Amino acid sequence: MEFTELNEPLVVTDGNVDKSSFSGVAMRDVRFEDAKMTSAQFDHVDLTGAIVSRAKLANARFSNVDLSGVHVENATLAGATIRDADLSGVAISDCDTSKMRIDGYLVSDLIAAYRKSV
Repeated sequence: MEFTELNEPLVVTDGNVDKSSFSGVAMRDVRFEDAKMTSAQFDHVDLTGAIVSRAKLANARFSNVDLSGVHVENATLAGATIRDADLSGVAISDCDTSKMRIDGYLVSDLIAAYRKSV
């Protein structure tokens, strides 16, 4: 089924649209609920103001993304790798940082060394 120049809301319930493609579409104020989107690809997508809740993003890859001003709460980042990122102004609080490393150094060791020096 192909829709070209569709200009009305589309409601899909209990459907299977595997291998579908959306290109050049405006999807403001859309809602995805109880959706299985494994192996989905998002390229050149504006998700400004998006709300992602109760989502499983395990093994997802983010590259060339702007996450400035993002708010992450009640999330599991265990085993995650952050590389070549601008972390200026990032605030981390009330988090389990055990085994967390920055440039190979355990954060707990860095904090302990800092506390000794002040």
